[in-house]
Amino acid sequence: MKKQNVKTVGFLGYTDAYGELWLKDFTAEAEKNGIKVVATERFARADTSVTAQALKLVAANPDAMLVVASGSGAAMPQMGIVDRGYKGKIYQTHAAATRDLMRVGGKATEGTFVVSGPAVIAEQLPESHPSKKMAIDFVTAYEKANGAASRNQFAAHSYDALLVLEKTVPVAMKKAKPGTPEFRAALRDAFEGMGRTVLSHGVLNWTAQDHWGFTNETGVMLKVVNGEFKVEQ
Repeated sequence: MKKQNVKTVGFLGYTDAYGELWLKDFTAEAEKNGIKVVATERFARADTSVTAQALKLVAANPDAMLVVASGSGAAMPQMGIVDRGYKGKIYQTHAAATRDLMRVGGKATEGTFVVSGPAVIAEQLPESHPSKKMAIDFVTAYEKANGAASRNQFAAHSYDALLVLEKTVPVAMKKAKPGTPEFRAALRDAFEGMGRTVLSHGVLNWTAQDHWGFTNETGVMLKVVNGEFKVEQ
């Protein structure tokens, strides 16, 4: 947003913990970068319309909108904003980085910016990206089993979780018996001590102080172009 000279943002997100976390953290980071949240609207996951919220957001006329929703559910609020005549930039979170966004949202999603992990667009990654080989290996295997264009970030995270467990469980088993409180503590210690680990959907480096773990090498910004995700340079 800062690179694109966005100064004001409208926020449209879930009423649950996911939406609240994004609102809190995004507002703080935006302020650090000279960006102000000028309008905030919320909606429930089960809602089928955001007409009232969209009207208020469009009336505020921010430079950009941030939609916080997931999967195909991320299309409905975006369609509401676009249908109300909004012409500015629209951003979606990593939870919307699936083809369902375009399948459901159609032309209303064109030009949308979506933050994502690398497995969603493995072939488009530069050769210098640490996850490129693993991401391509994952996509090849997953789409062989599930069909072309079936890749999604949730499957990639699940695959990576297995890789992490394969690396850490043997370490924990040397210290304690599975099923015991001691084993859980040992597994946590193994997570925090496994160091920089390249996976299909990013690079992890958990520590006792950082349980998010994903490094700055991980994320990519995508843009919907002609109904497809393209890496935004």
